[in-house]
Amino acid sequence: MPLLPQMLHEQLAATPAGRLPFEQVMELALYHPEHGYYGAGPRRIGREGDFFTSVSVGSLFGKLLAMRALQEWEAQGEPEDFTIIEQGGHDGQLAEDILSTVGDRPVRYLIVEPNPRYREAQTKRLGSRVRWVENLAALRSGPKHGFFLCNELPDAFPVHLVRWSGERWEELFVEADGTEAFRFVPGDCSNDELEEEVKHLPHDLETGHTLEINLAMLRWIRELAQAAFRGAIFIADYGLDAEEFFADSRAGGTIRRYRQHQMDGHVLEDLGGCDLTTHINFTRLIAEALRHGLVEREYDLQGRVLGRMAMPWLQSFEGRPLDAAMMRQFNSLTHPAFMGRSFRCLILEKPAR
Repeated sequence: MPLLPQMLHEQLAATPAGRLPFEQVMELALYHPEHGYYGAGPRRIGREGDFFTSVSVGSLFGKLLAMRALQEWEAQGEPEDFTIIEQGGHDGQLAEDILSTVGDRPVRYLIVEPNPRYREAQTKRLGSRVRWVENLAALRSGPKHGFFLCNELPDAFPVHLVRWSGERWEELFVEADGTEAFRFVPGDCSNDELEEEVKHLPHDLETGHTLEINLAMLRWIRELAQAAFRGAIFIADYGLDAEEFFADSRAGGTIRRYRQHQMDGHVLEDLGGCDLTTHINFTRLIAEALRHGLVEREYDLQGRVLGRMAMPWLQSFEGRPLDAAMMRQFNSLTHPAFMGRSFRCLILEKPAR
């Protein structure tokens, strides 16, 4: 048996009920420092990896974000401490793409990264152009001016699973099935925070309708709201509005596993050897952001947001032919048949604290 499933069997055997919330299983499968899918270091992305991202398409995504960050810098009066802050920087490729457009402008770059293996990979790529902090709490003391960005971050936060029984919402737990495999079993909510969250879910859905509750995302946006900087927050991810989660077509939930560009719902198999991800509830994320003092600037499909951000770049060609490779990247990022519809972008305004 692979080491991580063996460890999970041992953890389950050590619990009084012989079961764990799926949130803890997902945490272990993705972030165990030795055997988790992400814990051991940056994964390959693109054609040779398990999935594509906007970064793996090419450098244009970083170029557009750099242009947007520089607009923010200029709008704030070009302050000396203006810092581009990235969380979820993976191997540093996005930071490199952004910095190549920033050039010699006096703009700082900061990466929030708790994993030393990721910091090592980022340092090899970026050298002294970047500094690091381990968590968002470090941002409470500065900088005072910034542009925060993340690409495909909250979708990888561990989630709780809940299912409508026909009478009430129950949490789905993981237990051993008597062999080497695992199965889901329903039960009462494992904590007060989750119990409070499910009170706001509808009660008119089909029996068996399953939803993901991303409490980690809510804690994350609350902590980000406590940072000292004023400026914009740019969040790109795949997700849905709340009413889309409640549609009968999504009664099985959105939690999926990815491996070698293949996707399925067998999320309790090959734990640690594949990516686990879920669509984020943008309606819930925006509501929590507003409740903690952030302001919604823009929320739309990625194709529309990036299309608007790209207008100055497109206009700069002034009738000259566009670079064919860059146009392929632009189409991949914005066309509805590719990433333009499946991904969404949220831009928040963060006032100074």
